[in-house]
Parts: sequence; structure tokens; C-alpha cells
Amino acid sequence: MTVLGSDTEEREVLQERYDLAMERIGTIPGETACGEEYAAYFAKSAEFLLLLKEERKFWSGEGSKQAPAEELQRRNRALYADVLPENYGQSYANPAYAVACMGDTFGAMLSFLYREMRSVIPFVYEDRLEEIVIRLELFVEVYTCFVYAWQEEAEQAKQQENGNALLLRVAEDVRKILYWFVSDYAETAAEQHLREMLVPDDNFAVKLIRTADLSDVRYLYAYGEYISENELETARFLAALPQETINTMADTYTEGYRIGFEVTGKDLSKKKTVEIRYRLGFERMMRRAVENFEKMGLQPVCYRAASSILYNPSIFKVGYTGGEVNRQYDFDHKDDRALFWDKTYMNHKLEVTRTAFERLKTEALGYAGPAVVETFGEHGFEPQNKAEAFHMSEEQNKLWVEYRTLAGQLQRNYILEEERSFTIIAFPIPEIRDSFEKTLLNELGVGDASEAYRAFFADVIRINTLNYMRYRKIQQTMIDVLDTADHCEIKGMNGNRTDLCVNLWKLKDPAKETIFENCVADVNIPVGEVFTSPVLQGTNGVLHVSRVYLNGLEYRDLEIRFADGRIAGYNCTNFPTEEENRNFIRENVLFRHKTLPMGEFAIGTNTVAYMVARKYKVQDKMPILIAEKTGPHFAVGDTCYSHAEEVKVYNPDGKEIVARENEVVRLRDKAPEKAYFNCHTDITIPYDELGELTAVRPDGSRVQIIREGRFVLPGTEELNEAFDADKR
Repeated sequence: MTVLGSDTEEREVLQERYDLAMERIGTIPGETACGEEYAAYFAKSAEFLLLLKEERKFWSGEGSKQAPAEELQRRNRALYADVLPENYGQSYANPAYAVACMGDTFGAMLSFLYREMRSVIPFVYEDRLEEIVIRLELFVEVYTCFVYAWQEEAEQAKQQENGNALLLRVAEDVRKILYWFVSDYAETAAEQHLREMLVPDDNFAVKLIRTADLSDVRYLYAYGEYISENELETARFLAALPQETINTMADTYTEGYRIGFEVTGKDLSKKKTVEIRYRLGFERMMRRAVENFEKMGLQPVCYRAASSILYNPSIFKVGYTGGEVNRQYDFDHKDDRALFWDKTYMNHKLEVTRTAFERLKTEALGYAGPAVVETFGEHGFEPQNKAEAFHMSEEQNKLWVEYRTLAGQLQRNYILEEERSFTIIAFPIPEIRDSFEKTLLNELGVGDASEAYRAFFADVIRINTLNYMRYRKIQQTMIDVLDTADHCEIKGMNGNRTDLCVNLWKLKDPAKETIFENCVADVNIPVGEVFTSPVLQGTNGVLHVSRVYLNGLEYRDLEIRFADGRIAGYNCTNFPTEEENRNFIRENVLFRHKTLPMGEFAIGTNTVAYMVARKYKVQDKMPILIAEKTGPHFAVGDTCYSHAEEVKVYNPDGKEIVARENEVVRLRDKAPEKAYFNCHTDITIPYDELGELTAVRPDGSRVQIIREGRFVLPGTEELNEAFDADKR
């Protein structure tokens, strides 16, 4: 895809192609040339594309600037109406409905095509004409394939009773059309994505952050994302906050980013761009953040979370996002690549990505890393597995794991891990108010849920800005004891079945070396944990949590068994069958790997965050960023030092943190494809399910750090103050 606006003649040619495609699409709703069930699908799809034509005209003119908020909201809802939960049951975007209407042969494929047509929405708002045109032409090509088949052969096929053969031939033709679409445009899509990630020139979202009238929520509709009440109310809420509060939020976020470079000895002055990610409604905070980053010499870049298959959409959205339209819709299409994913395409995808990086290698060296604003508080989501949706085969799963490994290695050749950093901070969205029951409001002494939300938001800001010097001192006390340990034992209580032995690194020079990192508030905000890379051999047992949310998905009675530090078994109770439960974990925790090592063992110390969650009864809503600080946690996948094991890291006391690798990572020079997994998922045991956490020394002596959910190690008792203070 060419960079639009660079050539007037190219633009004119694209407009001609657009006009021709739209003219043909405009005739489809009145035609019945391909069988009743398929004609209804193509008519519905064509009507949607014609709606986008009108929307493009509206936003390119002056009318959008004067339109009242009610009209903008009506238009926005019209674009997303048929995939909202209340309408999704009768939407062609729903594979189950598509298969029910059009059968197994075409249902899933045409549902895939319908979703790809829906990906045109953001391109309309950004006026990326070539992105629009190639999808319109794809739709017309598939439709024409159906029309020709029915016009030329349908009657003959019916007479000879070989209609099934015709359907199979057409299905294969459609599959090839879709395959060549993703293959033909893979190269230009790869470069377009990297440009969005690395080149700050005329960035669509950043321009809105800088120039929009943030006192008028109408600006939200200019993105083209779904605008729910969450985004509207968040924007209104932030607009009413004092500038001092906005400054505190933004400054904590950007200063954490800067400190992340400082404490790891990385040179921020060499960098040119910072990638910002956020949810719509936080623009007032982001405007201050953009100003802060520019003072550091960084220009912000920002790309939209992918919706088109060309940009690798995922249920784990990366980039800026609007409201959650329908998480089941995203879940249903998470394996759409099964339609075309094979060895040839994988190699092609890697090669075009390599070519794109070569063209932008200077910009890649200037990339400082992501600065992420997460949100939390959405309603719980229990996904439904649908047989009608695409599912990756075992061979495709293997290829996908291989691709992620090779793509990660490729990116690290151009974006050097030892020179980049990141930061993450999280804030609640208004939807969390639905979790505040009337009894809670009485306990809090507030009049309504909105008042409770304001109080909760203020408490989250308090959590994000806790005095890190206080925690640093307490955590060092803990580390001093842990450095004397051979291993740690962790056991659950109150129904928690955890029984783990975690083997620890053996220090050669305790005066200069340490096992655990003293983590304060820099890359992972808020403050509050010590962590290490455990020794895998000798790390055994069961990790169990009764209920946990990981990357937005709920797991009930999640149980993972470790043998020599590697996952040897796993299950949960989300679905009726063990096979469904295991597949759910394999896809979304193991990310399709057969096993993963324990990449991190950490002890969270942020008892304030824990008690705030209990105070508002939203323990299940807290993001992993905060939740991991509220008890011991264990990450499966890569270590926290992934791809930067050679970089020496020091604690504030001057000791080098030497536990930066494990037995798997040591393969990185000889077999890097076996050393890294490109995933890292933290699983936390809350204090009220923690029976004990004990450091066991080589001589067998035992020092308890936590007993029955309370810190008992001398010098750490101060952490227990929050347990009583926040009970009020």
C-alpha cells in the first residue's frame, strides 16, 4: 500500500478505482444472481459498504464539524450496530449465524470476508484510500465469483445433480481469492505498520491529541472507533479534574518511562520516538504526556489496534482502542488466519517484514519503546467456543509458534532490546461502577456509584504514586534474607491448593551479587515487588488460584503443575469438558506452546493496592499490572530479562542482579528458537489465599516471610499497616 497523499496522480487513480467499485457495489442489494441465501449475505455486506461511502463523504466535508453530538453518536452506533452483543446473534460477522444461513462450505469464509469489510471503518476516518479500495475490490471479486458460477453452471449442475461439486469448486476459488489477497498485500502492509510504529510524521491519533477541543466530547467520534459510554464518561471525568491531578497522572507515567532508562543504564538521548498506547477518553492526560515526552527529545507515535487480517488482529489488543464492541466477536475470529496460514505464507510474511525493517532501519534504531496506559473495570467475559469458527490445526499451531519466535528475533535485530525500555500504568473506566453494589455504597458512605468511582479513581492515583523510597527499604530487607536461601516454599490456604518449591540462584559473591531485583515504580507502575528468574531444576509443585483474570479472560480454578520448572499439566473449570478447558489455557496462557518454563518468581508488597481492591470489592477487576503487586506471583514464559541477559543490572544497594537467566534461556546462542517464547503471563496468589511463603536455607533452617497472609519477617511488618488502615 502506497503512502497516500505523496502523489496526486496516484490519488486520482485510486479515486477512480474507488468510484468503480462503489458503483458496482451499489447494484448488489437489488440482485439475486447467486442463490437466495448468498444474495442476502452480499446485499447486507454491500449495504454496509455503502454506509461507509456516505460516512466518508460526511467526514470529508464541513458537516461533521457542526454536527451535534447526538448525530455523531447515531452515526457511530450505526457502524457497529450489527456486532453489538444484542444484535450479534443475527450478524454475518458471527460464524455460527453465517454457517446456519449459508452452510459449512461458505459460512466461515464469508464471515471472515464480512469482518474484513468491517475493518474498512478506520481507514475511512483516516482517509487511507488505498486500504479502502483493495478491500472493496476484494469484495467485488468474491461476489463476481459467485455470480459467474450461478449464471453459467447452476442450472446445469442442478440437472446433473452435481451441485455439491459446483459448491466445492466455488469454495476453492473463493479460498484462493482470499489467500492471494493476504499474500499480495503482505509486503506493503508490513511497511505501513512499521511506519505507524516508527515514523512520527503526521500521526493521525497524535494529531487529535494535540489539536482536539477536549472540553467537547464530540472529538471522540473523529477516531472512527466504537465510542461507548465508557469513553464519553472518561473524557467528561478527566475534563472535570483539576490540572494538578492531570499533571500527576501524566507525570507519573512519563517519569516512570524516563527512570526505566536511567536505572538500567540505557541512553535515552539516542532515541527519537516513543510509542504511546491508550484508550480513548484519556486524551487530556495524553496531551500532557506528549508534551513531557517532547521535553525528553522524543516524538510520539501511535497506531490503532488492528482490525484487518493484514495487520494481525488479536483478542489481546495492541495500540490505541475505543470501546469494547463485543469480545465474543473478537474471540470468534481469533483463528481466522487458519484460512490461509501455511509454511509458504509464513516465510513470505517474514521476508516482507525483513524488507520493511531494512527500509526503516534508521528509524528502528531511534525507537525507544512503548509507553502504555491500560484500563480496567470492564464486565467479566466468559468466551463461548464455537465449532463454526475457524480453528488452527495442530500443524498450523506449530507454524504460528515458529513464526512468533522468528518474527521476534527479526524485530530484535533492528530494535535492540538492550537499548529500549517501556512503562505501563493503569486506570479504571466508568464501567467498574456496575460492580459497586448498594451495600458497598453504604459501607463507603457515598450517595451513588459515580461518587464511589471518583473516590476509587483517586485511590488508584494514590496507589500509582506511593512513596517508592519507603518500599525500596522494606523490600531490601526481604531481599537480604532471600539471598541466603536455597529455595522458597509457597503454600495456599482457604481452599487454595498451591504447594510449590521454587529453586533459587546460588550466589558466588554475596557481597557483590543479589538474586532478587528491588522493583520500585518505573517501567511497571505501581511500586511493590521483588522478583527473580528461578532455577528450573528443582522447581516443582502445583500453582492454584480460585479465580483470576489474565489478559481480560477469566479463569476459574486455574491449576498449573510444574516439573523441574516447566509446565507439566494444567486445567481450569471454565467449560464443561476437560478438553475445552485445556485448549483454552493452551491458546491463551501457553500461547500454543506445548509447555512453558516458570520465567519469574516474585513477591508483591503493595498491600495498599490489595486493600483498595477489597475496599471496593473489585479484586477480580484489578489489572495484572496492579494485581501482581498484591501477593506472590509466578510468570510462565520468558524471564523479565528476556533478550537482555547480557546487560548488567544493579539494585539501589549497588549489588548486581545475577539471576537474569535460566536453563532454557542459556540456549540463546546455540538455539535461540528454543530459548524464547515471546510471552510472559503473571499469575498472582492473593494474600487471603496464601498460607505461607518461606525462605529455606541450605542448612535447612527456615525463615518465614509471609504467614497466613501477613508479612512476618522483621523489618517488613510495616506493610501490614494497610490491612488495618483500609478496613475503615
